[in-house]
Amino acid sequence: MSNPEKILLVDDEPGIRESTQAYLEYSGDFEVKVASNANQAWELIEKDVPDLIISDIMMPQVDGYQFLQKLREDTRYQALPVVFLTARGMTPDRIRGYQSGCDAYLSKPFDPEELEAIIKSLLERRQVSIQSSSETTKLEEIAQEIRELKAQIIQQPHLVTTPPPLKIELTPREQSVLELVAEGLMNKEIAVRLNTSVRNVEKYVSRLFGKTGTNSRTELVRFALKHGLTN
Repeated sequence: MSNPEKILLVDDEPGIRESTQAYLEYSGDFEVKVASNANQAWELIEKDVPDLIISDIMMPQVDGYQFLQKLREDTRYQALPVVFLTARGMTPDRIRGYQSGCDAYLSKPFDPEELEAIIKSLLERRQVSIQSSSETTKLEEIAQEIRELKAQIIQQPHLVTTPPPLKIELTPREQSVLELVAEGLMNKEIAVRLNTSVRNVEKYVSRLFGKTGTNSRTELVRFALKHGLTN
């Protein structure tokens, strides 16, 4: 069983805090911490960053807009999903909420099932964004490693030893993909260059791995340079 998502609920109404916390924790999907004001909420965030924040707008001392602004100005919390709960339902208030950086807006009284659906949607979207960002960063690191490897070999050609003759038959498209991989381009960039889909590029790269007996782009480029398969 996966760990429950951590939710922080900020509301100065005890009834709202208690009922919403009880509802969300009932399924076991969420672990809900509560705060009665923005200052208390900030202390909790500093100790343990939640996966999502639900905040009232009309609160004493620091209102929801000010609280959200503080979150968005802090690089640690800029990507945290925030759902506004408020008795205000007027369009100008909603517009201000979205302009402040909230991700969803529910007027009181609200349907707890709708709140749960919004929370799950935002958390799923955030997870996809995190995975996409992580994959992009990894690919960029690989591309940079390939460029550095190629530059090193060009500057110090003695590092490349002449291997025994090797016969590897590549199709014209596989050769094109190999050349672009050796340039340090990522799959999306290769797809644009060759006017094809990313999926097709992935297939060609996979075939190149199989034909060369390599397991990564860096190994593939090293192999190609060593055996004269690319310039």
